[in-house]
Amino acid sequence: MYIMKIKYILLLLIVASLSACSDFLDEEPLSELASDQFFSEPDQAYSAVNSLYRTGAPNMTDGGVYSGMPVMLGAYMSGFFSNEYAGQELHVSNTQQLTLNGDNIGDYLQGRWRELYLGISRANNAIKHIPETPGLSDEERSQLIGEAKFFRAYAYYYLVRFFGPIPLTTEPYNSLDNLYLERSSVAEVYALIESDLKDALENGGLSTATMVNNGKRITAGAVAALLSEVYLTMSGAPLNADRYGDAAGLAQDIINGVYGTYSLVQHDELNPGELDFGNSAYNKIRKADASAEEHIYIKEFDAAIAPSTFPRYSYPTGFSQDVLYDIANGAYQPSSSFLDLYDPVNDLRAQEKQYFHTTLEGTNKTFPPSPYIWHDDEAMFDTALSGKDQAMLSYADVLLIAAEAITKSSGVNADAVNYLSQVRGRAYWNTDITTINQSLSGLDVNEFVEEVWVERHRELVFEFQNWFDIVRTRKFPVTSSPGVVSFVNAVGHVTSQGKVIEEKHMLLPLPEQEIQRNPSLGTDNNGY
Repeated sequence: MYIMKIKYILLLLIVASLSACSDFLDEEPLSELASDQFFSEPDQAYSAVNSLYRTGAPNMTDGGVYSGMPVMLGAYMSGFFSNEYAGQELHVSNTQQLTLNGDNIGDYLQGRWRELYLGISRANNAIKHIPETPGLSDEERSQLIGEAKFFRAYAYYYLVRFFGPIPLTTEPYNSLDNLYLERSSVAEVYALIESDLKDALENGGLSTATMVNNGKRITAGAVAALLSEVYLTMSGAPLNADRYGDAAGLAQDIINGVYGTYSLVQHDELNPGELDFGNSAYNKIRKADASAEEHIYIKEFDAAIAPSTFPRYSYPTGFSQDVLYDIANGAYQPSSSFLDLYDPVNDLRAQEKQYFHTTLEGTNKTFPPSPYIWHDDEAMFDTALSGKDQAMLSYADVLLIAAEAITKSSGVNADAVNYLSQVRGRAYWNTDITTINQSLSGLDVNEFVEEVWVERHRELVFEFQNWFDIVRTRKFPVTSSPGVVSFVNAVGHVTSQGKVIEEKHMLLPLPEQEIQRNPSLGTDNNGY
C-alpha cells in the first residue's frame, strides 16, 4: 500500500464499544462509511479509537505459526534468535543470513508497511473528526484524541526505526492531491512522535491508574514510558540528538509516581533466603494474565475473541504431539551466544523454567531452549487458546532507561545505581543488594552504561528491545565466558550465523513494490 490520498476512508475493522459484560476491546466489522458520515455519534468515535488497539503498531506482535512476528526481524538479523521454519519462510532466512533486500523479502515488508500506515490513517481520521463529533464531553474528546495520538506516534516509531526517512502524513486521505509523498527526515519524524506523545500526556486527561486497572485503555503512564524510551532512542544513532536529560526526567517522574504507581514483581520465598523457583517473579508474571504493578503498556488478548499466538512459540515443532496446538514452532529460539549473556550460576533468568526451558514435565524429552515465559498451562494442555496479555512496555524498562539516561546526562549517581540494582538484584537472587550496589558505584560513566546495556539485553528480551538497542548504540554484546559481557562495534561484527553486519543493516530495505509505486521515495534504498 502506498501513501495515496483517496476520497473516502473505508473503516473495515471498527471495534465495538465496551459493553457491560466484557471490557475487551472487541473488533466487529461495521458498514463502510465515509469519514464525515461515520463520526456522527459518541459510539462511533469510541469505535474508531478502539480499532487502534489492534491496528498499526500492535500488528508488529501479530504473527503466523511459521512466520514468527514482524518485531522478531531484528532478532533474526542479530543471529541471536532463530526460527525452525527459516527454510520455508524467506523473510526469516534472508534476515538471518543478512541477504535481505527490497525484492527477496519485499512482499513481507510491504505487509508491515501497509499495516503501520493503515494504523496511522485511522489515527489521522480519529484525530481530525473526534473534535467535531456531537455528544462527546470535553473530557471524552481529550481522552480519545490522546489515545489516537499515542498509537499514531507508536506506529511512526516503528516505521522510523525500521526504515529511517519515511513519508509523513497527519491528515486523512480525502482527495487526490499530493498523490506521492516524499520521505521526511528522521528528525522530522521524531519531532511528530514527540509532539503527539507530549500532547497526549499533557492534554489527554489520561488516567494515572495502571493499564490493567484502567479497562486495558491507554494511561498517562503508558504514554510517559513510550516518550521516555523515544527520548533515549533519539539520543543514539542515527539521530544522536542528546535527549538523555529528557529521558531521565520523564523516567524518574514515572518511578516517583507522577503517572501512577508501578513496581517490580518480587519473588516468593519459602523460608528466609530460600527461593520458591515456581513462584519466582518471572513465573508469577508468566502465570498471571498481566501484572498491574509492572506492565505499563500491554497488548490485550482474549481466548474467545482474539487469542494470543505467543504460547505456540514456547515449544519446538517436534512437540506438537505433546500439546493441544496442532502446530507449535520454535520461532524465537535463542542461540548459545545469546544465552551466554547470562551468568549461568547467579542469574535466575538463566535457570530452567524461568525465562527459558528445555524439558517437558512428565516426560524424558528435551529440546533446544525455548521461551518459557510464554508457556501457558491452560492453552498448551487444555484449550489450545490463550487469552494472556503481552507486556510491551514494562517498569523494568523504565528503570533501565532512567539508569542509562541519568548517567549519560549527569554521571553515575546514587539514583542510577539504585535503578540498575533493582533490576539486577531481582535476577541475582542469591547476591546481597549491597554487594550489587557497591560493584556498580565504583564504575566510570562508560563502564556503568555498558552494565545497563547488558541488563537491557538480558531483561527485555521478551519486549524485543535487543536489536533496537544494537542499532541505537551501534554496539554488539559479546562474551569471553558465560556471563562476562563486553561490547564491540556492531558494524563489522560477525554474527553467530557467520555473517558480517554492515551499515545498511541498521535499517530494513524499503519494499521494492513501494519504490516502484511511489517515485517520490527516490532510488536510494537504505544502501541495499
